[in-house]
Amino acid sequence: MNELDALRNLVLAPYILKATALIGISRRVGGNQFRHAFSTLGILFDYKYFMDSTLLKASLIHDLLEDLPETLVDEIRQTDEEGHRVVDLVLEVTKMEGELKNDYLQRVLETGSRNALILKCADRISNLTDLHRDTDSDLKIARYLDQTEQYILPMARKVNADMVIELSDLIAKRRAILNRMNPETKGE
Repeated sequence: MNELDALRNLVLAPYILKATALIGISRRVGGNQFRHAFSTLGILFDYKYFMDSTLLKASLIHDLLEDLPETLVDEIRQTDEEGHRVVDLVLEVTKMEGELKNDYLQRVLETGSRNALILKCADRISNLTDLHRDTDSDLKIARYLDQTEQYILPMARKVNADMVIELSDLIAKRRAILNRMNPETKGE
């Protein structure tokens, strides 16, 4: 099957319906988690992951279990013939209750499947694109960029050299903005 056939046969509608539950979950930067899910899907399309329907479906609901823990996982598993694989992938990139963020990212980095690493990188690209000084403090942005360098860049190095370039570029641009706004932090 070629990429065009893969796209022709891709059925996302049941996962889009599941993702609509995220419409009610606001993002600090504006918008909602439903739009973020589509942004993550778009990033995967941009990187030409047309042939991996499980990855594409998981991207639409990758935050569902974290944002709405009451979600019925078994219901998602029954969505289609890939439901079990989709849920397993979503669980790989889901921060568990009580898990510290750095421990979560280290877990994904060390034990995540190839698709989990790809999905986490696409998710972070979307998040970095939405990172703004009017919604987050400079310190929080700097820490987020540090975290991206420590955990997400190594994930990208394992799976996609082009994602390494994009993540590095996003980090550099956000750091440059912080440095222009706070010249005393240059060189740190």
